[in-house]
This record gives sequence, C-alpha cells and structure tokens, in this order.
Amino acid sequence: MPINVKLDDLLHERRMTLTELAERVGLTLANLSILKTGKAKAIRFSTLEAICRELDCQPGELLGYEEN
Repeated sequence: MPINVKLDDLLHERRMTLTELAERVGLTLANLSILKTGKAKAIRFSTLEAICRELDCQPGELLGYEEN
C-alpha cells in the first residue's frame, strides 16, 4: 500500500510508548498496533485528530504517500 504510517517515529521522538498513547486516545493497544504496522485499511478522522492532539503533530507528519 502506498500510504505509510510514521507512528513509530513520532512515538520515539516524543518518548512515548504505544501503550501510553492508546490510553490517552482511548483506543485498544491492538487497534493502535494495527495502525502502527500499516495493516489498517482505514482511520477515522476522530482517531486521527486524537492521535495528532496527543503527539502534537499534523496529519501529514503521521501519514505519508509513496508510489511503488
């Protein structure tokens, strides 16, 4: 898939764990892990908003597009 998720990089930069982010945004660790590994087929705007709020980032910092 040409959309890549840079959640791991942002978590590392913010010195935050996936578990901590999951608690802050109200998602299960399993669902957040699916997003982190790029296996998610969709993301709700409300979820994207919550992640961006907690990581203090813009959606473009979290998601990228790369042609194959």
